[in-house]
Amino acid sequence: MISVNRRRGEVAARIDGTDYTLCLTLGALAELEDAFAADDLSELAKRFSSGRLSARDMLRVIAAGLRGGGHAVSDEDVRAMRCEEGAAGLARVVSALLIATFGGAEGPTQNP
Repeated sequence: MISVNRRRGEVAARIDGTDYTLCLTLGALAELEDAFAADDLSELAKRFSSGRLSARDMLRVIAAGLRGGGHAVSDEDVRAMRCEEGAAGLARVVSALLIATFGGAEGPTQNP
């Protein structure tokens, strides 16, 4: 796996057999605010902390995280991506990314 800077909110993920760094940068968070019609980061964090994310929500978070990590991918590219662990693996990536960005009970040190 690749090395990540957890202080910057980076997480590592292996998707489609490739190691990626994901990060919800300010631009990625703004993208998610638009996608979820959230007025601010507090509203966005509240939505994510509900624990109810659809597959479409996960796709948006992973796509924004990949772009924030410097990868030129579209939402369509991400739709076609697979994780060795299936949907559960992708859910762990989303969870780790949200914890790294917004914090949580386990803190920002979790890495899938």
